Amino acid sequence: MVDWNKEAKRVLRAELVRKQIGYKQLSVLLEGLGVEETERSIANKISRGAFTFIFFLQCMKALGKPAVSIDLTDVAE
Repeated sequence: MVDWNKEAKRVLRAELVRKQIGYKQLSVLLEGLGVEETERSIANKISRGAFTFIFFLQCMKALGKPAVSIDLTDVAE
């Protein structure tokens, strides 16, 4: 069975690594969008992989991603 939380966490972490952004810097970027998240709350959400799609979209916008493509080819069934 697929662990979807793990997959969500993997996708978001990969984007952070690509941009070389840590949780503290992400919290500052999110604040620029009017989203109040602490470094700790971001770390907790991502470590659980249990975050809303809204949070994911906010992170992508904060990271300056104009579009997101998610490849699910390697996700086990």
